[in-house]
Amino acid sequence: MMFESSMLAPALPEIALACAIMALMMVGVFSPAKAALGRVSFLSVIALVGTGILIAVVGGDYRLALGDLFVVDSFAFFMKLLVIVAALLALVMSDGYIRREGMSRFEYPVLLCFATLGMLLMISANDLMSLYIGLELQSLSLYVVAAFQRDQLRSTEAGLKYFVLGALSSGLLLYGCSLIYGFAGTTSFDGLATQLAAVDQAPTGLIVGLVFLSAGLAFKISAVPFHMWTPDVYEGAPTPVTAFFAVAPKIAAMALILRVMLGPFGELIDEWRQIIWLISVASMILGALAAIAQTNIKRLMAYSSIGHVGYALMGLAAGTEAGAGGVMLYMAIYLVMNVGTFACILSMKVKDRMVENISDLAGLSKTRPGMALALMLFMFSMAGIPPLAGFFGKFFVFAAAIEAGLIYLAVIGALASVVSAFYYLRIIKVMYFDEGEEVLDPVEGRSMKAIMLVTSIAILVFILAPQTIADYTAHAATALFSG
Repeated sequence: MMFESSMLAPALPEIALACAIMALMMVGVFSPAKAALGRVSFLSVIALVGTGILIAVVGGDYRLALGDLFVVDSFAFFMKLLVIVAALLALVMSDGYIRREGMSRFEYPVLLCFATLGMLLMISANDLMSLYIGLELQSLSLYVVAAFQRDQLRSTEAGLKYFVLGALSSGLLLYGCSLIYGFAGTTSFDGLATQLAAVDQAPTGLIVGLVFLSAGLAFKISAVPFHMWTPDVYEGAPTPVTAFFAVAPKIAAMALILRVMLGPFGELIDEWRQIIWLISVASMILGALAAIAQTNIKRLMAYSSIGHVGYALMGLAAGTEAGAGGVMLYMAIYLVMNVGTFACILSMKVKDRMVENISDLAGLSKTRPGMALALMLFMFSMAGIPPLAGFFGKFFVFAAAIEAGLIYLAVIGALASVVSAFYYLRIIKVMYFDEGEEVLDPVEGRSMKAIMLVTSIAILVFILAPQTIADYTAHAATALFSG
């Protein structure tokens, strides 16, 4: 049988990363115990950089591969690059922590690479089957890294909670897929889009399947009411794992829910918009109110991420190219803000002992002014204070919602944003106006300082070309509508 390499070309980055991961496992197994982590971590960074280069080489032209199970387009191109950047930064930030905290096992970077591979497959899924394979490859890797500090009760508990609830969400998603297949006769996104465009009324069973599918996807982005795992897992998991959880899986899952809802089920927007509207409102309100009482900064960031998911879902609820582009832009800004914030959290040490309480930041402006300034910028940006990048992220999704006639959704979002500003400003108040009892250790490593500096600058300079970047993401989002 003649083999046509062009059929695999669009999936070349994923194939290369899969091969690299297998090689990394061999390197780890056959390296001396003391050298295994260093070698595998270094090679993992090279593998991710190489994957990013291959994604750029493949480009964003619309192409199908692997029996039409896999799609490459401008939307996938942009979101995959975000995932690669998030994974790279998370891997770099975690190096010092895993050596210091007794997690020096080469499996850690390998698992992060496995999870990244799953995310790339999720973003390019063009069938319910490839959707599930990518989702589970990501999830199984994350279940393990959440409990990676197996000698600590909190980490083990976090991994168990995430596994049990993740299994439940996977069951809901699979049941929804089976209903959709049973009533439509196909699992292909293109086939579903064609069928739904040809009928006046979709079968009730298919709509019920879509509800279950939406529930499973909502769990992956930790949207209310499927958010229960998030605060406990964020607090219990090792801090670099929490940093990874907060960015890369969120971006991939948001890309997946955009592709599923606006692609094959775009014709059913009146049905699924009600679901997205409800979970968007619930996520914004819970994220704004529940974080107020938190004293642990990792739990606060968990509730903050729930709120940000609610804001991003406003763009999906709009169901337009501007809305989808707004979500893409929002996730890019969300990546920068969260990576910078977790770089600061990973630098919160007192006498080489990690601390996580907000009160531990007291007096930071006097002892570590650079770190305090960076964290202040991230908090202001998350609160949506102009002219920082976070303001523009919210502005474009709010504008898309208003343009689509979702006035009440935008109003609720604005009110939730005002309320959430309280706990962001409280962190700034603690850093600049409270007297600290203990002094935080200096920021460790040049890489951590560089990440804080670069992300801070990105938050500031975004104002130079917000509309240009928004126009690019809106153009990239057209792939979801024109396939």
